[in-house]
Amino acid sequence: QVQVVESGGGSVQAGGSLRLSCAASGSIWSGNVMGWSRQAPGKERELVASMTSGGSTNIEDSVKGRFTISRDNLRNMAHLRMDSLKLEDTAVYYCYVRQGSITYWGQGTQVTVGS
Repeated sequence: QVQVVESGGGSVQAGGSLRLSCAASGSIWSGNVMGWSRQAPGKERELVASMTSGGSTNIEDSVKGRFTISRDNLRNMAHLRMDSLKLEDTAVYYCYVRQGSITYWGQGTQVTVGS
């Protein structure tokens, strides 16, 4: 089993920045994918960014150039740096760890961007 815990959400004005952190614990494989998805009210969950343990990234087009994902493999942590936040970035952000065919999700952290 893998436990995933997010931190760092909150409220920020448009144009501001936030940094989300994700800590994974338990049966962590050396090769996995850690990433972030988000779900806004009334919308489906969408991928935001992901990174393999080898450093390959996948960034959703709407956040490219504004969001940066990073990992600390030794500590089994992932971070999402969010700059130039927009109103439409308001959502619950979920961290996940994918190992083989199994994906483990965190509880989510709320990010609210106000005008």
